[in-house]
Amino acid sequence: SGTATAVAIRTGGQTEYGRIAKRLVRRAPETEFERGIKGFGFMMMQITFLLVMFVFFVNALYKRDVLESLLFSVALAVGLTPELLPMIISVNLSKGSIAMAKKGAIVKRLISIENFGSMDVLCTDKTGTLTVGVVQLDAALDAVGNPSADVLRYAFLNARLQTGLRNPLDEAILQREVDITGVEKVDEIPYDFVRKRLSVVVREPGAPAPLLITKGALAQVLAVCTRVQVDGQVPLSESHRQEIERRFAAWSEQGYRVLGVAVRPVPEPKDTYTRDDEREMTFVGFLLFFDPPKEDVGEVLADLAALGVKVKIITGDNCLVARHVAETVGLPVRGILTGADLDAMHDEALWRAVEETTIFAEVDPNQKERIIHALQKMGHVVGYMGDGINDAPPLHAADVGISVDTAVDVAKDAADLVLLRRDLTVLHQGIVEGRRTFANTLKYVFMATSANFGNMFSMAGASLLLPFLPMLPKQILLINFLTDLPELTIATDAVDEEWIARPRRWDVGFIRRFMLVFGPLSSVFDYATFGVLLWIAGADQALFHTGWFVESVLSAGLVVFALRTRLPIRRSRPGRALLFTSLAVGIVTVLLPYIPVAALFGFRPLPSEVLGLVFLIVLAYLLAAELLKRRFYRRSA
Repeated sequence: SGTATAVAIRTGGQTEYGRIAKRLVRRAPETEFERGIKGFGFMMMQITFLLVMFVFFVNALYKRDVLESLLFSVALAVGLTPELLPMIISVNLSKGSIAMAKKGAIVKRLISIENFGSMDVLCTDKTGTLTVGVVQLDAALDAVGNPSADVLRYAFLNARLQTGLRNPLDEAILQREVDITGVEKVDEIPYDFVRKRLSVVVREPGAPAPLLITKGALAQVLAVCTRVQVDGQVPLSESHRQEIERRFAAWSEQGYRVLGVAVRPVPEPKDTYTRDDEREMTFVGFLLFFDPPKEDVGEVLADLAALGVKVKIITGDNCLVARHVAETVGLPVRGILTGADLDAMHDEALWRAVEETTIFAEVDPNQKERIIHALQKMGHVVGYMGDGINDAPPLHAADVGISVDTAVDVAKDAADLVLLRRDLTVLHQGIVEGRRTFANTLKYVFMATSANFGNMFSMAGASLLLPFLPMLPKQILLINFLTDLPELTIATDAVDEEWIARPRRWDVGFIRRFMLVFGPLSSVFDYATFGVLLWIAGADQALFHTGWFVESVLSAGLVVFALRTRLPIRRSRPGRALLFTSLAVGIVTVLLPYIPVAALFGFRPLPSEVLGLVFLIVLAYLLAAELLKRRFYRRSA
């Protein structure tokens, strides 16, 4: 505020704004979902490479045609790879972003939806999120706690005549009507985050000397006071100081934000006043502000807790106010750390402390990012909600950066999601949508890896036992195409409530176990099909290819309904698109050997008795998968 002549000693990237900008253009830290995708891809690459190389060398050892063996091995690799995964993820995320937009959350980075579902810690300020965000001046009191028109007048002059950035506290003071006719402003000492005080110098009509009026954080105002207004001005004794701090603590515990007001006549007028003039002041009273909690926030916090999401408050307010708000809205307070505590802690100590801390109070902007990193070090998927310039680095560092449409531009640019209203209800709905999206993505992974691995394992084994290739490369690719068609609709599938009940992450070890259990199960019934075709039907190469093709597609399409849920099939209703697409693919598969195009793929019609046996094998496979699923999940639990 005011005017000045300045010398610029830092420009561009060397300024504070420049440092923030440099941190924002760095590649965002790898999120939990991205790490999971990378781990899954590496696992599939290893399995595919080992299986394909084994099949190729064995077939070459049997002195089969090398080119045909190579094409067969490549087709195996294609069949084993869940090549639709990128598209499935994109479709799932796009559908999720549309659903979230309808609920008031604009998704800027699609992948953040998956992280939103995996989030287990949400860090947020209390103002406007837990509270209404409309600050009201509740009272102007003198040093002993009585209503005071003088304290209100001093506060009004200070808020009205200062020319810095307006803040909600000043706006609340200016809602009162105070007559300041004839008062002349002489100078001001702007607010800063170190002093936490704002002063103006005014000349009252008829006053012998200008008056310096200071308001700010109570501790910082008391620090420059030597006197107190109690039945006249008296020295500020230790007992006075303790009584003032007792009142401050009592009001803070009731949820009030308390500022102090002090004055000092300035006997020697001068052109410019500085922070050095804030000394030997007289403490005259308190300003009490109240920002009431939102009516429904307690219910929303309970819903978030039920979803397994811990809420942590990061605020610049004092710890007593933050504790009161948390307790009022029903947020259990396990521990409190202040900005001073954070400064005294090494990173390793902070990593442990954040687990037991609910409120981070009196923190400065630079400490927010440190808190986010500490939570991530302890294995949490962290969401951060902020709307200011200094919130940009923690928004960028968090797994899910959340801002609001009224935030500054740099905060919205750094965020992954922008809320159209500052409301935890929107977050709750977004988390549920993120978990639905993640659940449907994992469904495809479970279906594709288990079915593909089983079929490819069967082909690899059959290629060692048969005098001909168990299936032609073009037939393998056709199986892959037909079995993937129903899975394209997985984004519209219904999701069981247990998938939404708690945060879930990529677990490559669990996926590997799932594949190694249900893949071989598929192979057992594939080998049963081989026995029927070779020993009962006496199949030649074309009949063998046709019979196994029909069994492979039907079994993969039907077992989807068992593997898509942890519940018994009868208790989990699939989406309509998945149901109808699977039915259509099944009909096409059964009819394909009987239409003219069959010869193009090397198929020929199946005898009715063989087709009936294939149906029985498919039904037996579905029943076995359902029984094995229950045992598998019981053991996993």
